[in-house]
Amino acid sequence: MKLAIIGATGLVGRKMIEIVFERGIELSELYLGASDRSANKVISINGKAYRIDHVPDILSLKPDVALFSAGSNVSYEYAPQFADNGCFVIDNSSVWRLHDHIPLVVPEINSQYLSRDNKIIANPNCSTIQLVMVLYPLHQLYGLKRVTISTYQSVSGSGKKGIDQLISERKGLKAEPVYAYPIDFNCFPHGGKFLDNGYSTEEMKLLDESRKILDLPDLEVAATVVRIPVIGGHSESVSIEFDNEVNLEEVIYTLSNFPGIKLENDSQQNIYPMPLTVFNRDEVFVGRIRKDLSRSNILHLWIVADNVRKGAATNAVQILQKLIEQNIVNV
Repeated sequence: MKLAIIGATGLVGRKMIEIVFERGIELSELYLGASDRSANKVISINGKAYRIDHVPDILSLKPDVALFSAGSNVSYEYAPQFADNGCFVIDNSSVWRLHDHIPLVVPEINSQYLSRDNKIIANPNCSTIQLVMVLYPLHQLYGLKRVTISTYQSVSGSGKKGIDQLISERKGLKAEPVYAYPIDFNCFPHGGKFLDNGYSTEEMKLLDESRKILDLPDLEVAATVVRIPVIGGHSESVSIEFDNEVNLEEVIYTLSNFPGIKLENDSQQNIYPMPLTVFNRDEVFVGRIRKDLSRSNILHLWIVADNVRKGAATNAVQILQKLIEQNIVNV
């Protein structure tokens, strides 16, 4: 299989490369593409030298699959060209996620939508991925009605520049600002751009993408996105209202046995998920699971995941693995 990674020098692109080799995916060729600024540079992977190429040059090499993490503009321009060339594109940008004819995939939930006819596949937003991983199995039990989320998102969600701003502020140095305010010793309820309805683009992604992935077009979702001074790992405080009464033992059993979820749920022993402890892990971690004190159909819990891995790179590579497992890509 000939694999291309577009955006190979970025935070997520580099992690995609790492995970492809980590998971032992057999490749005949690996093509790395990036912006003109990085083109023609050479990087070493497992002792082998790889050149960074221009994206149009990689297009002409006709890869079988391309993982895109180079931003919406690059994906909008080049993903259809790669697809027309017979290449499967797994795109990490937001540009294709809500197109009706393009599957938005979390492999543990809806890999059945992968097919030879869908050459462009969208990778969901990082915060959405960890949320729906928990919502999906619980919906099978009780029927989802309404979800209220407050996120606590790390600066790596803004890429290397977000990390650079936090580290520079911590050292008392100047850096190119990504945020409207200092992030060190601070947090602010701002993710993406604010819309006329008062919500931000990051908050609307949690609504729109969850509805599409779960195939629940009327699901009620209210989100508040908060940026915090943590380098990696997104956290979410989630309240879930169901159609039916919740059984706490059944919830814990179901989440414990769902692929890709790991429970850390012993508050008496101070065991709960934290960004510090989920770093470089592929699972979605869940804790602080408790029933509402007033209503029997409401559940509260805490979700944490490494946003660069499961929230982006790992999910994309898992989609690639599903394409191989389901014989959609010929290898």
